[in-house]
This record gives sequence, C-alpha cells and structure tokens, in this order.
Amino acid sequence: MNVLCERILKDGKVYPGHILKVDGFLNHQIDVELLENIADLTYEYFKSEGITKVLTIEASGIAIATVVSQRFGVPLLFAKKSKTKNIAGDVYKTSVQSYTHDTVYDVIVSKEYISSDDRILIVDDFLAMGNALMGLIDLTEQAGATVGGICIAIEKGFQEGGRKIRAAGYNLYSLAVIDEMTDDGKITFR
Repeated sequence: MNVLCERILKDGKVYPGHILKVDGFLNHQIDVELLENIADLTYEYFKSEGITKVLTIEASGIAIATVVSQRFGVPLLFAKKSKTKNIAGDVYKTSVQSYTHDTVYDVIVSKEYISSDDRILIVDDFLAMGNALMGLIDLTEQAGATVGGICIAIEKGFQEGGRKIRAAGYNLYSLAVIDEMTDDGKITFR
C-alpha cells in the first residue's frame, strides 16, 4: 500500500453520499512531503511520455499539479472557471459538471499557452464521474495537443469515471483507487 492510501486510512473522513474528506492533508491544508511523494510516483510512471506541460483545473488540483510539474521540469497550466481581464485574446472553452458542487460551469485555457506541439499530463486530486477530466481532455484536443497521460490522486473506483476514461483509450494512473466507502468510515482499496 502506498503512502497516500495509508494517509487516507489514517486521516481521511467518510461522509454520507460517498464523500471523502481529505482536506486536512491534500486539498485545503496541504502536506507538501506527501505531494512530493505523489510527484515522484507520477514522474516514474510517465517519465517516458515526453510531457511538455501539466494541466489541471482550479482549484483543488493546483497544489498537486504544481509539485508534479516541478518534478517534470515543465510549466503548469490550469483551466480557469471564469474569464478574467488578465486573460487576453482567444481561449479554448468547455463546460464541466461538478460532482462535488452539483453545478455546471465553463472552464477556459488561453490559446496562448497550449498548442499542437504539447504533450499534456492532466493531473487532478479526485476522479468520480470523470466530468472534469473529460473537460480537460476536450480543452487539450481543441488545441490539437496530445494527452500524454492522466494522473489522479484518488479515484472513486465504484463510480464510472475511471472506466469511462480508460475505455476511451487514455493512460490513466490513479495513486489510490477506492472500491468501497461505507457511511461508518470503512474504506476498501483496489
């Protein structure tokens, strides 16, 4: 069992509705040493893929993606949930339905920062239904770039996202795949 699975068992909290709370170490208060371990595992898995950029979606994936991009020595690009005045020019845009927030929102990436020459490593903290990932894949493909791989910290294997992404032919690497979570707090890993 890897260090992320051990940490989930130690400090994660299961809430009704298949909600796993890991904000004490992964996506609110952040254990940087844990992120460095995640980055090392991700690098070992994807090091031969010729990654030129890491792509994530704001906000929870940014911390993980930052450390991963540093390990690869490539820029980090994150899809924004709203267009701001400091994004000049054209953007790639797609709609994403959030499982956590139960809402649909547009995400954008400036055309200035992604091109057909890029091999993108998509990184995020959670995979449930796969909607955010499909949005990031769509942005990558709009740019004519190649998805070199997808890395997820925690995949809810009992939901359809991972199966959908793998069935589409993408190289998906999840550091912790949860096959079952019960309301009494029991977590079963694949």
